[in-house]
Amino acid sequence: MDKRFSEMDEFELKNEIAKLNEKAKKAEQLGMMNEFAVYERRTLIAKAYLLEPNDFKPGQTYSMVDGDSSFQISYMNGHFAWGYRNNGTALEGIPISLLKLNEVEKH
Repeated sequence: MDKRFSEMDEFELKNEIAKLNEKAKKAEQLGMMNEFAVYERRTLIAKAYLLEPNDFKPGQTYSMVDGDSSFQISYMNGHFAWGYRNNGTALEGIPISLLKLNEVEKH
């Protein structure tokens, strides 16, 4: 049985990310976009486990890696931030790997 990301050390996570990137690349080349999207999402989640959740603070607004969005954290749950994208009204949870740690916006 495969290990959970939370049970992996840094070396194992980096190997898993490399494998997922390779699988995503193959799926994209074969035009299997649903499978590609699954591998991309799993990669983002694995990358979140390489980050320190305590570096992300509830109440702060962070730029997202897409460059177009912001995300205000309401609370943290492990390696996921829960809050609101672009000052929206729908609460959502995202892996912290989608947030830019060094670009905190002031509100």
